[in-house]
Amino acid sequence: MEINTSQPRTGWRSLPRNVWAVSLTSFFMDISSEMVLNIVPLFLSNVLGVGTGVIGLIEGIAEATSSLLKVFSGWLSDRLGARKWLAVAGYGISAVSKPFFYVANAWTTVAAVRWADRVGKGVRTAPRDALVADSIDSNQRGLAFGFHRAADTGGAVVGLLIALGIVWAAQSASLELGRRTFQIIVLVSLIPAALAVLSLALGARDVPVTGQHERPVITFRGLGRPFLVFMVIVGLFDLGNSSDAFLVLRAQERGLSVAGILAMLVTFNLVYTLVSAPAGSLSDRVGRRRVIVGGWLAYAAIYLGFGLARAAWQVWALYALYGVYYGLAFGTAKALIADLVPAELRGTAYGTYNATLGLIDFPASLIAGWLWQSISPAAPFLFGAALALTAAVLMVLWKMPGRATTE
Repeated sequence: MEINTSQPRTGWRSLPRNVWAVSLTSFFMDISSEMVLNIVPLFLSNVLGVGTGVIGLIEGIAEATSSLLKVFSGWLSDRLGARKWLAVAGYGISAVSKPFFYVANAWTTVAAVRWADRVGKGVRTAPRDALVADSIDSNQRGLAFGFHRAADTGGAVVGLLIALGIVWAAQSASLELGRRTFQIIVLVSLIPAALAVLSLALGARDVPVTGQHERPVITFRGLGRPFLVFMVIVGLFDLGNSSDAFLVLRAQERGLSVAGILAMLVTFNLVYTLVSAPAGSLSDRVGRRRVIVGGWLAYAAIYLGFGLARAAWQVWALYALYGVYYGLAFGTAKALIADLVPAELRGTAYGTYNATLGLIDFPASLIAGWLWQSISPAAPFLFGAALALTAAVLMVLWKMPGRATTE
């Protein structure tokens, strides 16, 4: 495993206009989304009286829809040789759907809006990631994706804090979410949603995609063996990476209050924000694989900790460290994909990557739920730690191709 020392060290100030525009867009959209989507389950339960079975159905269909659309949208961006306006359309769909939360009086309306929001995410994610990859040289690719993740997660921190502030001002003494409080949060969320669309529409420019893109193929084989091997290893890791809802349940099971859980989420996103850009820049210098393996080893240790935790403060501390894993591995994996596939297939590759992980999340969560109920609440986390350690070992043993120049 060689360390790349030949590339110049340049900082985030030198990142191109497209990276800044995409990052600003993600910052604003995450402010809007984190304000609303985190409390939609509370609105369904507290205001509309919907059971957890229906809530799970809404979320499951929403995420599955988003995952499948990512493949098609990525392929289409390769077919057209253009990324920007597909991404703008996706952000626009999410922004236009949000006002309908305000008038929702039945769970079916909430479900329709939630699904529309995920359609927007499915449309925008792969073209957006491909636009970032197309806009940056390989020696700064890790920094670019890390910077984007930092902006995205910084928006989550701001959105959660705004939502907490509104809840505190509107109903500080209430244990359940009120309709009026929810509606205020929805109205406020429309402002950053609009700014997100404008930031991308006015700030970004399409980059000409070199190579033939008349018939991009939506298959692993079409994307090459290196991408296939990477996806097998990542898929194994993700099978133990169940929904973070189980982490929230673990926190509650260990005695953390609802307010404490929300504050814990803020802490996690803050750590994620601070780690992402430096970790991406580090991958440009020492190689993507080293940083990803470091993130997965951190994940294994943290999940082992979740399984062994005995007190609420331990879960809080571990959840803060969980942001380190995300900061190390999430953006770096996307930078590595750009190293593994030709430029004209990046949209398809990102769509396939996101869709595959989204679909694996479903059995991962089913397995975690079964382990929790059948064995013990600690079992899902011990299972996740074991798979993460196995995936890290396979990543180390994998002989990466020569064109992954920033190994």
